[in-house]
Amino acid sequence: MGKKMSIVLLRIMLALLATSIITPKSNGENEQWCIADEQTPDDELQAAMDWACGNGADCSKIQMNQPCYYPNTTRDHASYAFNSYFQKFKNKGGSCYFKGAAVITELDPSHNSCRYEFIP
Repeated sequence: MGKKMSIVLLRIMLALLATSIITPKSNGENEQWCIADEQTPDDELQAAMDWACGNGADCSKIQMNQPCYYPNTTRDHASYAFNSYFQKFKNKGGSCYFKGAAVITELDPSHNSCRYEFIP
């Protein structure tokens, strides 16, 4: 009886260990957004933003009277456009590069009524 009991306990412990290793990550882990790099000049950001908006990014929310228009800066608008493109295409091979104009952040860049999309 003692040997069978220890085998049963060992199997239970192994099962618990296995489930703790393969448990999916909790919500909030590894969330990533794509934003404009602080060091990129506005003219490069503008060119990259124009490309993103012309190639699938949803840039409607950075238009005047829309929730992400303010702050009305090239950097803020580019960040929104880069993230929109990145979220839409990251699972299809798209990246957050934009000729070096963008970087990945794990801090949600949303502010006030401007919500940056995140797609798992």
